Amino acid sequence: MLPEPDPHARAVSALLQDLITAEIAERGPMPFQRYMELALYAPGLGYYAAGSHKFGAQGDFVTAPELGNVFAEVVAQTLAGTLLQLAEPTLLELGAGSGALAVDLLQALARRGALPARYLILERSADLRERQRVHIAAATPQWLERIEWLEQPPEQAFDGAIIGNEVVDALACARFVVETDGPREICVDVVAGRFVAVAKEPREQLARSLANLQSDLQQPLPPGYVSEVNPELAAWFATISAPLRRGLVLLADYGYGRPEYYRAERTTGTLICHYRHHAHDDPFWHPGLNDLSASVDFTALAEAGVDSGFELLAYDNQSGFLIGAGIEGLYSHLGELDDRARLRLTQQIKRLMLPGEMGERFKVMLFGRGVEAEWLPADLAGPGQRRLL
Repeated sequence: MLPEPDPHARAVSALLQDLITAEIAERGPMPFQRYMELALYAPGLGYYAAGSHKFGAQGDFVTAPELGNVFAEVVAQTLAGTLLQLAEPTLLELGAGSGALAVDLLQALARRGALPARYLILERSADLRERQRVHIAAATPQWLERIEWLEQPPEQAFDGAIIGNEVVDALACARFVVETDGPREICVDVVAGRFVAVAKEPREQLARSLANLQSDLQQPLPPGYVSEVNPELAAWFATISAPLRRGLVLLADYGYGRPEYYRAERTTGTLICHYRHHAHDDPFWHPGLNDLSASVDFTALAEAGVDSGFELLAYDNQSGFLIGAGIEGLYSHLGELDDRARLRLTQQIKRLMLPGEMGERFKVMLFGRGVEAEWLPADLAGPGQRRLL
């Protein structure tokens, strides 16, 4: 019951299907991780590389910054104490989406006297870079000269912060299925002109990741179990964080700690597709027109951060993080506002914090390198959900 794409969108998807089909014809069945990479990022054709709207009411899904500026205010509250201690700090945003978080965060940091000397945006999509540039230039032209767009992580070292909202879930992941004689990698083949999933011997790197995963779980995964793993997560974290000499890395996304992620009852994995605010489970439906994502294994993310030389400062569900970072104090004045303003802010806060909305499903993980505890909100460093990693 998904909305039918328009003719132009179907034509773009058909070109991407031809590209994928040609690679399969040349090389054989394609690892799902490669299929997901092309479906999301193939130049000019992938979901994030083509020109359709992705974010907000007119797109396919809504992220926390699209709701309003509450999320940015709390992120600014978290970062400001550290940025104020650093000389000429730099802020690097990973995958800036529509540019909404950048606009609101710059304004919130400016109000705290913690405006970074540079605001870098690492964005692979040329289409999104242009959309961000237009939005930021219209909303905060006074700070446009501080902003620089990058296609690769910066080579020059800096002090400051790295932030990413719903970035890790969009990294191309591998899928696997457990068979009676061991796990197999899910690949993509073409049968009668259609993409189908087939099980193959896992690539060497994936085989190592799956062996490590199985050894870390209390019970072996049962035959027929399907899930995801990102064998390149540690390398990704090391690459994006390498330039940060001193400061914070804040990543917000949806997912679980490893014991919950690979729960025996979660037999079909976490891969999800979004199209025009409809969630579905068919990654082969009009490739390039759907957002494909998988929940984040936050245990793996924590391990990647520690292995890269960072301290895990906080990990909690989004509701707990917002409380620890001081949202109650930030919005203690709600009763003084007029009805319309109070309703607008209350609705945002509910969407961000209620268990049935984003409050439980989304998590926030904060890492630090060379950061003093007193630079952070006082209640942020509690136990949170770290026991669930």
